[in-house]
Amino acid sequence: MAGARIIEDVFGTLPDGRAVDRVVLRGERGFEARIITYGAALQALIAPDAGGACDDVVLGHDDIEGYLAHRQYFGATVGRYANRIANARFELDGETVRLSANDGPHALHGGPDGFDRRLWQITKVEDGPQPAVTLLYVSADGEANYPGRLDVRVTYRLTAPTELSVEFTAKTSRPTIVNLTNHSFFNLDGVSAQTDILDHRLTVAADHFLGIDETAIPLPGLPRAVEGTPFDFREATAIGARIRADDTQLRNGHGYDHNFCLRGGGLRLAACLEAPRYGRVMELLTDQPGLQVYSGNYLDGTKGGKGRLHRQSDALCLEPQVWPDAPNRPDFPSPRLVPDQTYKHNIVYRFSTSGAGA
Repeated sequence: MAGARIIEDVFGTLPDGRAVDRVVLRGERGFEARIITYGAALQALIAPDAGGACDDVVLGHDDIEGYLAHRQYFGATVGRYANRIANARFELDGETVRLSANDGPHALHGGPDGFDRRLWQITKVEDGPQPAVTLLYVSADGEANYPGRLDVRVTYRLTAPTELSVEFTAKTSRPTIVNLTNHSFFNLDGVSAQTDILDHRLTVAADHFLGIDETAIPLPGLPRAVEGTPFDFREATAIGARIRADDTQLRNGHGYDHNFCLRGGGLRLAACLEAPRYGRVMELLTDQPGLQVYSGNYLDGTKGGKGRLHRQSDALCLEPQVWPDAPNRPDFPSPRLVPDQTYKHNIVYRFSTSGAGA
C-alpha cells in the first residue's frame, strides 16, 4: 500500500482543558479514516465512488463542541454494554446489578455516561503498509455500577487499500458483562450528497431476527423467521422498499431497529450495503452473533458535519454485537467475561465500487 501514512493533530479541547486528539489513517485512492480520542470514535471515513470522487460516508461533527452538545453516538465505541438491558438491571452470580436508566426504564449503550463519552488514550500508532492506531480506556470497578475493572483497547487499522478493520479487546478483574461495538452511521452516497439511505440495497446473512416490544426490548420466545416479513434481507433489497409496511415490528421500532441473528461463527460476511446512485459498496464482516440494523429513525434534524441537518433515514447503522438484553436472557449468546478470559471482537468494513452510479 504505497503512500499510506498517518497524520496526527488536535481535534479540540474538552471543557476541563484536556485535549481531544485525532489520528488520520490514509490509504489509497483517497481512502481515509479519521479517529478521535473522545469516545474512540470514527469521526470521518472517506471513500471513493465509482467515478473516483471521494466523500465522507459516515455522519459526524466537524468539532468537539458538536459531540458534547448532542449525544448521538456518531462513530463511537459504545459500551460497557452496547444496546439495551431491560429495566436497567441484571443478575450476575446470584447478585442483582442495578444500572442507571437512560432509555425510558432501560439502560442503553452503557447508560448516561458510557464509553462514548469518555476520553480515551492513544497507546500506539503504527505507520507503514497497514497504518493503525490503538486506544485504551480503563473503566474502574463499579463505574456505572458495572462490576470489575475493565481494560479496553480498540485498534483501527487499514488492512487493505480501501478496507478498515476494527479490533476490540477487554480484560476484567472480576466477573462482568461486556458487549462493545462501533456505532457509525453510514450513508454511502456521501454526506455532501444530501440524500437519505432509503434507496441503499442491504443484504444481511440472517434467517431470523429478534421481535421487540414497544420499548425495543426483545420479546420472550424464539427468534422470528425473516421469511415473509419486511425483515427478509437475505437478498439485496432497498431499505425503503418495506420500511413503511403495516407491520407491528416496524411500528415498535419506528422503522428498523432490530437485532438480526447471524448465521455461522468466526469472522464472516454479515452484511453488504450498496448505494446505486454513486456505486459505493460496503461489505461488513464480523465474528459476533448479532447485527443491529438501525435505519436512523430518531435522527431529529440536529446539525452535523459540513453544516448538514441529519434527519430520519439519513443514515444506517450496522452494529455487530451480542444480542440485546442478553444478561437477562440465558437463552441468548452470553456476554459474560471472567478474569482468565480476553474479550475479542473484530469488524471489517470492506469498500469497493459497483461500476455503476452517477
